[in-house]
Parts: sequence; structure tokens; C-alpha cells
Amino acid sequence: MTQSQRTPADAQPQRAVANAQALRTPTDYQAQLDEKSERLTQLFAGFNPPSLEVHASPAEHYRMRAEFRIWHEGDDLFHCMYAPATKEIIRVDHFPTASLLINQLMPLLLAGLRPHPVLRRKLFQIDYLSTQSGQLCVSLLYHRKLEAEWQQAAETLQADLRAQGFDLRLIGRAHKQKICLGEEFVIERLTVQGRELTYKQVENSFTQPNAAINEQMLGWALDVTRGSEGDLLELYCGNGNFSIALAQNFRKVLATEIAKPSVDSAQFNIAANGIDNLIILRMSAEEFTMAMRGEREFNRLKGVDLNSYQCNTIFVDPPRAGLDDATVKLVQEYDNILYISCNPETLQANMQLLGETHEIARLALFDQFPWTHHMEAGVYLKRKAG
Repeated sequence: MTQSQRTPADAQPQRAVANAQALRTPTDYQAQLDEKSERLTQLFAGFNPPSLEVHASPAEHYRMRAEFRIWHEGDDLFHCMYAPATKEIIRVDHFPTASLLINQLMPLLLAGLRPHPVLRRKLFQIDYLSTQSGQLCVSLLYHRKLEAEWQQAAETLQADLRAQGFDLRLIGRAHKQKICLGEEFVIERLTVQGRELTYKQVENSFTQPNAAINEQMLGWALDVTRGSEGDLLELYCGNGNFSIALAQNFRKVLATEIAKPSVDSAQFNIAANGIDNLIILRMSAEEFTMAMRGEREFNRLKGVDLNSYQCNTIFVDPPRAGLDDATVKLVQEYDNILYISCNPETLQANMQLLGETHEIARLALFDQFPWTHHMEAGVYLKRKAG
């Protein structure tokens, strides 16, 4: 996309926009959810699961994060996206998928950018992170170095938007450069089975995109592990999203995460929620597997007595690639396995081995990504008798 010149007439962004999504009806939503339910049921039919538990999303304004490319026309600029099939550039004036907070801010942010060439020049993307608590973090991405003049104009813009009622943090990003006008995080509050949980969410770090579904996933995980004995081991804990909620069901929780910003957020969240039985280790699942098997020693485990944990339950929420073979074998050593997957196909592949020792006690569909083919699945596995 050319930033400095007006685009040719035959390449103008289409105004049909993502507004077309607003024409979808509750009946349309239920039809796509039914199709996903049938697809997930068929995918796991060979493992003789119980009835599928289906967790529906709000049909719109469910996504707490959104990223848009920026289209320039002279002194004007717009949010835009690329059509998946045709790569056609689509102008976005309103985006029903994103939270109401993001939709309210989008036109006002552009209105604040337009009068300032120093803020517009070589701006190619805007990333939004919103919360149910009302806080927002907005990142402006540039193909140029950001100077003091940019920061002064950005501070004025942030002040203007705050005066309009937005609890906003602006961040400027360029190559090897990051300027934060205040905090680089937001504080989210989720209600899970009547309890409010507080989470620090850092800009440009992973967070669950659908807050309403996240609350349902946390509630489901609490429900399936209620009455558990012993301790919990969690791999890929991120900012402590699940481990914070699940700590109440276990004597102790030991969790691992490799990304430093997520580990730092998890430590903040432990303190913010008054959790006293949870330890976060900065390790990958593969490293932790080696440590548990005694194959390698890690300085990061100094002061942590792994033998003091009696983990009967393990929780995993891996990337889309699923669990590697070594971690699958580690997971099989636990009596109870709670597995949340953003890619049911790799979960099904992992089940080929896990199904040899465990059976599915609970199976759930979480419609994290409405109006797409993507599904989030949850299984609770118990060791087979004998």
C-alpha cells in the first residue's frame, strides 16, 4: 500500500466494509454455531465422548482486540482490511466484530490524527486492545523513526481523547523503537462464577480475544476440576489467565510460561487477586519436561522443590501446533488432563496417543471466533480404569 501518494482510481478501497456483518441475524449465528457443533462432534466421535457442551458467544462486539491497516488518500486516512479471497482492500468505518469501546474510539482517533501531518506520516497500522473494565491501549505503527515532535503531538491527541471520556494509553511503534505515553498495559476484570478476577494485559502480548467466552472457559474449567485432590501443573500459562482462576480448586499450582512479559503480568495478577498457592516458572514446556525427567538442571528452578508437588492434574493450553510428542508423554503421566485447544485438529491428533491411556469425561465447544471456521475446544480426560 502506498503511503505518500494517492492510490489509482481502480485500486480505491471498497466502502462495502465490514458493516455487512451488521446484517447478520440471531438465526444466522445459531446456524453457524450448529455447524461448528456438528463438526467438532464428528471430529471426536472415535473417542466415544459424552454430549458436547456448547458455549455461545455474543453475536457482535465480542472481540476485545482489533488490528487495522491504514489507507492514505492525500491528507485523509482510513482504517482498512484485506478481503481474504480477493485481497481487495476494504475500507472499515464500523467493525461490529470489535468491542463497542473500539467502535466508539475508531472515528474519533482518526479525526484526531487527520489535522496533524506528523502523526499521519508513514502511519501504516493501528492496533486496539480494549477491556470490559473500560480501559484501552492503542498502538500506532510507523515506517519511520519517531521524533520529539511526534511525541508532543501524540500527547496532545491522547489528552484530547481522554477529555472525551476514553481511559486511553497511546503507544508509538517503529523499527527498534517504542514510545509509551503512560502504561503499556490495561487492567481487565472478568466475572467468573460470581467472583471478579483482575488481569494485567500487556500491549503486543497474547490475551484471550473474546472476553465473554473467556469467562465461560474459566467457569467451565472450574466446574470440571471442582473437588480435585492434590496439586495442579499448568503448561503455557500466559498471564495466568487460567491458573489464577483454578487456584481455588487445588492445594498448590505450579505453572510455566516462556514469554517474559506474560510471566511479569502473571506475577502482577497473582498479587492483584491475592493468590498464595501459585508459582510461575519462566520455562518452556519442553524445558520443564526435561527438568521433570531429570535430563537437565535449570538455574530457574533453584529454590523450587518439584518433589513437594503432588500433581494429579495437568492443564495445557498450547499453541495451534498442539503438544509435541515428548510433552504428550509427560501429560499422559497425570491422572487428570484438562486441555484447551485453539485448533481441534491438533487436539484430535494428540488424542491418538492420549486416548490410549485416558478417556474423555467432558467435551466443550467455545465459540471464541464467531463467523469464522475457527473453533476453541476443551476436553477433560480421566485415566482409564485398570
